[in-house]
Amino acid sequence: MYAVRQWSVRHARGMNAFYGGFESLLVRLAGLWRALGHERLEVPFAFAERQVKGLLFDCQMCGQCVLSATGMSCPMNCPKNLRNGPCGGVRENGNCEVKPHMRCVWVAAFDGARRMPGGVEAMRQVQPAVDRRLEGRSSWLRIVRERTGDTGATSGPTGKPAAAKPVPAKPAGGQS
Repeated sequence: MYAVRQWSVRHARGMNAFYGGFESLLVRLAGLWRALGHERLEVPFAFAERQVKGLLFDCQMCGQCVLSATGMSCPMNCPKNLRNGPCGGVRENGNCEVKPHMRCVWVAAFDGARRMPGGVEAMRQVQPAVDRRLEGRSSWLRIVRERTGDTGATSGPTGKPAAAKPVPAKPAGGQS
């Protein structure tokens, strides 16, 4: 997988162009996805996404894909899961301090971003922390819902938004 991941970064421009077209297609089909039910589609979409992105990018299925903002190098492959740039331990040869045989994900990200129109500028955008509740879910469906403004879960065929589930508060002292 590592060799394919590196290939994807070397071909970041083409991969990003292909993904842009793919994303447009998914968004154009938003009405179909809504009619079928997003929750019903979650499992098959996540399965397909895991297979495709797992092969091409060694995707970790965080559910919040930022490949287009990281030069087609998945930041979740960083042993420290850093989403906003490298740690201070990048070796002189560009390899990771934790896995010395592996090229730093962020060195690869910068190389890929240089190949993409607007890629370096996209890397300057601060990415939010990973929401672990979305792990294993399809980022493709999430993106379609965000682009079409359909952010609420639907309840049955009426399509009316279901009540949002409250996020549990962390106990005092910051312990979980």
